[in-house]
Amino acid sequence: MNGKPKIGVYICHCGTNIAGTVNVEEVVQFAQTLPDVVVARNYSYMCSDPGQALITDDIEKMGLNRVVVSACSPRMHEPTFRKTILGAGINPYFLEMANIREQCSWVHEDPIAATEKAKRVVEAAVVKARRLEALDVKEVDVEPSCLIIGAGIAGIQAALDIADAGFKVYLVEKSPTVGGHMAQLDKTFPTLDCSACILTPKMVDVANHPNIELMTYSEVEEIGGYIGNFDIKVRKKTRYVDMDKCTGCGDCAEACRMAGRFPNEFDEGIGMRGCIYLPFPQAVPAKYTVDKDTCLFLTKGKCGESPKCKDACQAGAVNFDLEDEIVEFKVGTIIVATGFDIFDAKLKPEYAYGVYDNVLTALEFERMVNASGPTGGKVIMLERGKKKKKKESEEVEPPRAPDSVTFIQCVGSRDKSVGNEYCSRVCCMYTAKLAHLVRDKAPDAEVTIFYMDVRAFGKGFEEFYDRVRREGVKYIRGNPSEIYRKGDKLIVRAEDTLTSTPLEHETDMVVLSVGLCPRSDNREIIDLLKLSQSSDLFYMEAHPKLRPVDTASDGVYLAGVCQGPKDIPDAVAQAKGAASAAMIPMASGRVKVEAQTSVVDEATCRGCGFCVELCPYTAIELVEVNRMGWPVKVARVNEALCKGCGACAAACLSGSIQQRSFKDWQLLPQIQALGVK
Repeated sequence: MNGKPKIGVYICHCGTNIAGTVNVEEVVQFAQTLPDVVVARNYSYMCSDPGQALITDDIEKMGLNRVVVSACSPRMHEPTFRKTILGAGINPYFLEMANIREQCSWVHEDPIAATEKAKRVVEAAVVKARRLEALDVKEVDVEPSCLIIGAGIAGIQAALDIADAGFKVYLVEKSPTVGGHMAQLDKTFPTLDCSACILTPKMVDVANHPNIELMTYSEVEEIGGYIGNFDIKVRKKTRYVDMDKCTGCGDCAEACRMAGRFPNEFDEGIGMRGCIYLPFPQAVPAKYTVDKDTCLFLTKGKCGESPKCKDACQAGAVNFDLEDEIVEFKVGTIIVATGFDIFDAKLKPEYAYGVYDNVLTALEFERMVNASGPTGGKVIMLERGKKKKKKESEEVEPPRAPDSVTFIQCVGSRDKSVGNEYCSRVCCMYTAKLAHLVRDKAPDAEVTIFYMDVRAFGKGFEEFYDRVRREGVKYIRGNPSEIYRKGDKLIVRAEDTLTSTPLEHETDMVVLSVGLCPRSDNREIIDLLKLSQSSDLFYMEAHPKLRPVDTASDGVYLAGVCQGPKDIPDAVAQAKGAASAAMIPMASGRVKVEAQTSVVDEATCRGCGFCVELCPYTAIELVEVNRMGWPVKVARVNEALCKGCGACAAACLSGSIQQRSFKDWQLLPQIQALGVK
């Protein structure tokens, strides 16, 4: 295999993707004239079985020891062709791909120029193919356990699937309870199933499953290692409540001196809570948490003569001496299911969110219409922050229902002015659902929806949209420009884009259908796992079509809305896909690691440590070696951690680090063949 190169060149038509612009026959004829090329062929689809069979047959009959495939991006099919030549007995790294689709036919309209460029690209690939080296594929053992970050519906589903398969799962959730945003919803579209009825059994299951270690009110602090052997450090934040003793009775919350003083995050600030609280009645685990930022005893050092919550707890669970706990463990794979934030409606000041009490976000309205929410499911006019002291004889005036409710869609979605050009996918249908719930809970109210377009793409969505319109919900196509108060009414100023007429719509309540955004703390996970972000700032998958749940970091997978906006069924489907992908290496017990790693010439390395600081995967360290009788420090690469990104090789001040398959003596002749001076 180390003798004279015998190269086979294979040009793909890719239907008309390549052949429609590039003269494939002419490129084949050119390739046949190149040194060391034994055979050059073309085929409609080289990635198909017949196309791969052409390569395999030529290897066996002609003794080829190098293969050049001129087709699409290596990202698409390099693994495919590596398996092909490996099956024919050639080291898989004796393959070189020439991208003449994305980098040639797709970007040129002139067939002559495109064909000439394709020739140069193929020649450069042949030049490099002569210099390729055989690389050994290494394998490492896999720890049969999985870390899942985030316990919304996606994290819960992935955890249950993996645990049911017999693997250990560590489920880490930042909040005091599992459930995520789905736990805040009343009904789910289009079937109007009770959200809690669907979710709560699964929440209980993850808490009771013998293969799941649930860590709520916890954060992942450190992640080291590599696929199969990740080292995890989790901080379990103290609740100042003994989890083993707490019975969830609620006596502590009732006794709290500050009960009902602080906005409840779970109720989006519509409901109130004290310093010690349970987020919602169905919370799992049903254990109380002390808010260290508002608790008088923790912030001021005293709470009357003694903390009332502690005195009221008959089980003795409240303990202000408790501290955070650090837990360390190893896992083989990781699933990220950290979910999303809703768009901050204050970034659209024209809608006066935060100015007028009855301009709400859709999630606030969800809590209002929820039977377990702060209003008991009643749609009422709000008077935020206003507390009236009443005399004993004075009757309390009950809050009134709005006579009209108006929804505004696409707030923070499909909006270049706020940097969110993407569609959040759920807003059209959850708006229709909320409009239906207004019809159900306040049947006399007039319901109006301002929309740009209605995207009812899912199963049963169009039918549900039609149902809501038949219930008397009025749809106006137009993008409102302003909301202001006139008397005791809100005025929505907009244009009806179907009739091109301006209008001012009078209403009691406005609900802003806010979009889904990446979490504000995404950077924490990016730094821990070296993940990438797409242009919309959600986590980026390895390939949008072929590897939708994988990431560029081996052994790390994505599930749910952290990868991009999606509804509950799609989030669950992706979670099941991520669970399946994560179980593959755990089930096999061993996994292959990257072979095209960096390597250090320790004889010339001067130990500056620049590469150590630069490596995004912490794969390089400085070690002490003996050089001519003197102890010196040199860089050394941990090949199990190295992902072959090449950042170290590009930045090495002494040229001592080279990346396998991309060494200078391999790349420089390739550049020269392209005619680059």
